[in-house]
Amino acid sequence: MRKIIRCLVPCLVLLFLYVPILILAVYSFTESTQIGDIKAFTLKNYVTLFTREDLRSMIVGTVLLALGSAVLATLLGTLGAIGSFYSKKRISSAMATVNQIPVINADVVTGFSLCILLVVVFGIGKDTYIPLVLGHVTLCAPFVYLSVIPKLKQMDSSLYEAALDLGARPRTALLRVVIPQILSGMISGFSLAITLSLDDYFIATYTKPATFNTISTYVVNATRGSQTEVKTALWALSTVIFVLVILIVLVMNLNAGAAENRNRKEAKA
Repeated sequence: MRKIIRCLVPCLVLLFLYVPILILAVYSFTESTQIGDIKAFTLKNYVTLFTREDLRSMIVGTVLLALGSAVLATLLGTLGAIGSFYSKKRISSAMATVNQIPVINADVVTGFSLCILLVVVFGIGKDTYIPLVLGHVTLCAPFVYLSVIPKLKQMDSSLYEAALDLGARPRTALLRVVIPQILSGMISGFSLAITLSLDDYFIATYTKPATFNTISTYVVNATRGSQTEVKTALWALSTVIFVLVILIVLVMNLNAGAAENRNRKEAKA
């Protein structure tokens, strides 16, 4: 009975998580306009997704925003983590505490406060995209910090000082000694930043230009309307995103496994 329960609980959790996505994926290949009414097989939704101008521009804009925000967030989060790691204990603790605030804080509060600060106080127009980019960087950078800090703690803290003692400049020691040690954490933080940016709704709602939509804001607006063609095309978009996420996770796990095997072989040698 215990073995059955141990197997049953994970299976129920996986079913609860993935069955709705699989159902949506199945309906994305049909002519159905409502869940529950399966009709003939078709690729019309995918053709609409990649040929309709507003959908295509929305996807491209969202991806570019996610990549740009993730790059800036990775730089800031990594520099913040390195600065915190090599600072005194009080400063390091204060930085860790401050970093937790955006992580715990509700996105709607962060988005609204950034809108007031940047648009109302500093007078930066939303049409410049600056509030939107800064909002996503503010959202993502703390998570990059949390991804990099554990790698720094696993690293020998004397490596940087040893590089300086051997004649390396601070910049060279940082790039050639510290960064390679924490690169995996930076990659994890970068991937997480892209995911957070793609998934964000509230910050984008408060800071985006009126003529620009991310995937999240577009989906919400489309589901409120009566455009059946757009709704079914978004089923296809959800399926594409799900497949891409699976492929990325598989590639990352395979690379991690290959790296672990190489480390074991080197250790044995």
